[in-house]
Amino acid sequence: MSETQIEVPVETFPIHKEKDPSAQTSKLPPHRIVLILIGLALVASAIFFMRWDWLPNYGDLILQGLWRTIWILCVTVFLGFLLAVPLGLAQAAGPAILAIPARAFCTVIRGTPLLVQLWLLYYGLGSLFPQYPWIRGSELWPYLRQAWPYAVLALTLSYAGYEGEVMRGAFASVPKGQLEAARAFGMRRFTIFRRIWLPQAIHRALPTLAGEAVLQLKSTPLVATITVVDLYSVASRVRQDTFLTYEPLLLLAAGYVVITGIIVYLFRRLERLIPSKLG
Repeated sequence: MSETQIEVPVETFPIHKEKDPSAQTSKLPPHRIVLILIGLALVASAIFFMRWDWLPNYGDLILQGLWRTIWILCVTVFLGFLLAVPLGLAQAAGPAILAIPARAFCTVIRGTPLLVQLWLLYYGLGSLFPQYPWIRGSELWPYLRQAWPYAVLALTLSYAGYEGEVMRGAFASVPKGQLEAARAFGMRRFTIFRRIWLPQAIHRALPTLAGEAVLQLKSTPLVATITVVDLYSVASRVRQDTFLTYEPLLLLAAGYVVITGIIVYLFRRLERLIPSKLG
């Protein structure tokens, strides 16, 4: 008995055609257009209705404060991350003799305000050094008598304390099967750490690291409390000299927004590059 085949026209069934992606991205969403217009209106009002005649007189000082802020941010984030990797590794897979001190360090750093840590290092440790003649006669004394080494040390330890906990979770999240398979192939421990464990942990921690870097930027104004000239201290000086409040603060906020945008862009680029470069 032969089967009867029924042909159904193709037009009977609706065909969902995919939309062209370029057509979707060619137009900005309405809410973005509104936000852009509001931003342009705020910029125009700030230019035409506020005083900016003081800006040329403080141009060099602003550039100096901007450079000092970026320099402190980059150095403390880099050094803090280098310290956070062994802190996280010690907590995730280290013996108790290493895990307990690492966990205690992260707990103390995260449990105390950064301003207190900064003042303890500058007014506490910094006031002890002049009492020792061998320190005052050493080559390090010209640096130890300044404020910026204590600012760098405090911000580095603070960043390492927070990122050490982040790296602990990142190391623990890497599948153990991959590490066991690498050992079965005869790879050395350091090679496993360098080729498999560390790249995947960094890739998992990058979004959090980006957020912590932005928070580190927002912590840099605290160095002004120990006489370090940064972007915030320059804005405070302009406010004291000119009795203007909104103009220097708006310029300060714009500077931090621009730096934040650069941080976010760089970390997003790293999220694409790290798996292919280190994995």
